[in-house]
Amino acid sequence: MRQCKGWSVGLLVLLVLLVLLGLGTVAQKLPTRDEGLFQMQIRDKSLFHDSSVIPDGAEISGYLFRDTPKRYYFVVEEDNTPLSVTVTPCDAPLEWKLTLQELPEEASGEASGEPEPLDQQKQQVTVDEGTELFTYKGNDVEAYVATSTPAGLYQLELLSTEKDSNFKVYASTTPESDQPYPELPYDPRVDVTALGRTTVTLAWKPTPTGFLMGQPIHYCVVINKEHNFKSMCAAEAKMSVEDAFMLAPKPGRDFSPFDFAHFGFVPSDHGFGKDRGLTSNKISRAYTAKPRAPDIQKVCIGNKNIFTVSDLKPDMQYYFDVFAVNSATNTSTAYVGTFARTKEEARQKTMELKDGKVSDVFIKRKGSKFLRFAPVSSHQRVTLFVHTCLDAVQVQVRRDGKLLLSQNVEGVRQLQLRGKPKAKYLIRLRGSRKGASTLKVLATTRPSSKQPFPSLPEDTRIKAFDKLRTCSSATVAWLGTQDRNKYCIYRKEVAENYGEEQRRREQNQCAGPEARRKSEKVLCKYFHSPNLQKAVTTETIAGLEAGKTYLLDVYVVGHSGHSVKYQSKLVKTRKYC
Repeated sequence: MRQCKGWSVGLLVLLVLLVLLGLGTVAQKLPTRDEGLFQMQIRDKSLFHDSSVIPDGAEISGYLFRDTPKRYYFVVEEDNTPLSVTVTPCDAPLEWKLTLQELPEEASGEASGEPEPLDQQKQQVTVDEGTELFTYKGNDVEAYVATSTPAGLYQLELLSTEKDSNFKVYASTTPESDQPYPELPYDPRVDVTALGRTTVTLAWKPTPTGFLMGQPIHYCVVINKEHNFKSMCAAEAKMSVEDAFMLAPKPGRDFSPFDFAHFGFVPSDHGFGKDRGLTSNKISRAYTAKPRAPDIQKVCIGNKNIFTVSDLKPDMQYYFDVFAVNSATNTSTAYVGTFARTKEEARQKTMELKDGKVSDVFIKRKGSKFLRFAPVSSHQRVTLFVHTCLDAVQVQVRRDGKLLLSQNVEGVRQLQLRGKPKAKYLIRLRGSRKGASTLKVLATTRPSSKQPFPSLPEDTRIKAFDKLRTCSSATVAWLGTQDRNKYCIYRKEVAENYGEEQRRREQNQCAGPEARRKSEKVLCKYFHSPNLQKAVTTETIAGLEAGKTYLLDVYVVGHSGHSVKYQSKLVKTRKYC
């Protein structure tokens, strides 16, 4: 080892480093690759927290304030030593340079062993910027590697000019044996092997670090809609608050109880929180709100090298990154990411509706159907008649692209739409999650008297009068309209525990009177009223048995034979009279 008038390079380096760090004592031992000491240092993460010393053979994390450079130091104790320094930007591009610091050729005190005053030594070292070995500017993971370097003090200076940023640094004098980062295969690309509307299957070649070197390796996949990431920490910086780095306070900022709550400390009820007018309740409320989850997801999948991403949106471009992670050290290497656009949803055939014609529509479970209505002539109003036969459906109507209405329809609904010359209407019907849906749809610009479907009141319920109920009869009422229509009443005896859900399962609401038994028919009659306030009719159903439950149905029949059933009504005759 070189000698400088009785001072070894190692001792000079030690003194210089202590001056730069402001430690003021020569007793502290610098981190070296003494394996026992190294293992102890690695386990104690706090030892290197916010320290300017880079430990040999360990990755450290740091934080940069914008336009505020930060310096780290690394000691090489012997000449002809290999050296590897790797810098990983996370949030923003970094500027960094590595220099070899010039050490003083002579020491004062006539080789008496007494060092110069500390401020003089610091001045000697910091005046000369040293020999520049490597510079880089960008957001790639970049490394300086040398097979032989002189002994001395190496300075790493980092700067972020865009914004406050996280970064990682790794330095080692034994890079060949350490191999901290998983090695990429000869083909580091991520391939898309299968593509669907909501799924993408990825495959990549395994890292040799796992199956050849026997190190514990697992893979993590990151999915987002913006761009590919060059490092794991860059992806984590975009994750939600739970996965992202902790935000650091601004320099010189005074801490408040809110800050301490953010850093995981519980504020005291009688401390400085009261002086600032903040209570613990306010602090807890400030952090109970769940942040909005960004469009990025990280999934760690073990040692598999094939993975299918699911629950994606159709016709959407996604970016996929794969990271090989050393499970023992938590260091990672990025594969060459890829991107893919999911397939479009299968284009629905649009059914054309003819003015005044009834169309039968079938919708699969959770499926959709599109209907188009383009009136030939000018019109002031469009009447849309929707009759759901089974479960409820969602109806959405657009006129020339503008949304007019969106609502759930169950049973019968007559919708009035404001017309517009030469307008075209697009109707989207979305089925139920419970099962398939069947319905009848009619769109027309004609007056109600010429419609094939009968006109309906807004309320299609049947009212039963409890006080008029006897052991052998039941009296009911229902609303009519101003149009003269035919109404038919049917009855059916059911079990006492017959419920609403059972009724809905058993009955097709679109089935007309022709599907009923003749023995169930009570009567048919015509009814209307010019005054809607008086458009009410009543009927007494006789010939019933005492203490029995009956299902009553009223059908209104249109001019062309199309019928609509009112909401069924359960009635029970009195047991004793």
